[in-house]
Amino acid sequence: MSAVDARQILEKYYEYANAGDWDRWCDLFADDQVMDEQLAGHIEGLEVLRSMMKGMGTMYRVFRNEPAHFIVDGEKAAAVSHLRAVSASGEAIEAEVMNFFRIVDGKIAYMANYHDTVPFQVLSQD
Repeated sequence: MSAVDARQILEKYYEYANAGDWDRWCDLFADDQVMDEQLAGHIEGLEVLRSMMKGMGTMYRVFRNEPAHFIVDGEKAAAVSHLRAVSASGEAIEAEVMNFFRIVDGKIAYMANYHDTVPFQVLSQD
């Protein structure tokens, strides 16, 4: 996979998330994907991910994750972004985020995210 192809996948990852198009967002992942998500934990399998993402529309009134930098090295990639969201109860959330990706055969096989979890504590109040 070329760096251009991997970058296009990353661009779609953020485009679909920011549009709230979680079905197309999930389509970017491999069937046997593995994700280590700081809030949701360890997630294995595309169907588990799809099920989990069905709740995103009710968890957030607004969800924007704007990428600032992409780094691509073969099948490994990283993105630095700024997340700005509003919880279902109207609480503002802002965080700097670092995502690590492994992209195999045009699909995200592994993803991990790293961010300050304190801004997300308002979600437990919803």
